[in-house]
Amino acid sequence: MARHLEDLEPGLEFVSAGRTVTEADIVAFAGVSGDFNPLHTDEPWVREHTPFDGRIAHGLLVLSVASGLRTPGLDELEVIAYLQATRSFVAPTYPGDTIHARWTVSDRRCSESHPDAGVVTLAVEVVKHDGTVVQRGSDVYLVARRSEQP
Repeated sequence: MARHLEDLEPGLEFVSAGRTVTEADIVAFAGVSGDFNPLHTDEPWVREHTPFDGRIAHGLLVLSVASGLRTPGLDELEVIAYLQATRSFVAPTYPGDTIHARWTVSDRRCSESHPDAGVVTLAVEVVKHDGTVVQRGSDVYLVARRSEQP
């Protein structure tokens, strides 16, 4: 069942399935992004130079994984465009951590430039299996409005 702008009341929440971030994910993301910072690639360096327990996943990797997680309800949105993503990286994600995301509709409005669509802002938190919030921010989508039936 498709969801449209009119179905998205402020306060409506969507929770994703979980996914474990692996060492292979981190290595692959470093290769794709070119980000070989020792925070992500050098276990001894991290332990010696940072307060972290070991190598950490790239913040943008965690954002990407969370964005792709299967999310009942959210997956049915009639999304026309993904307009914006903002995140604060508030805690580390380590290889082996399982994460899930929680989106809450914080605002919706009709689009001035696209009369058949609206702009929806969702607050998002990415949470580890132990309840630690690792990222928080917002996503903004352009979502189709329901067509008027004759």
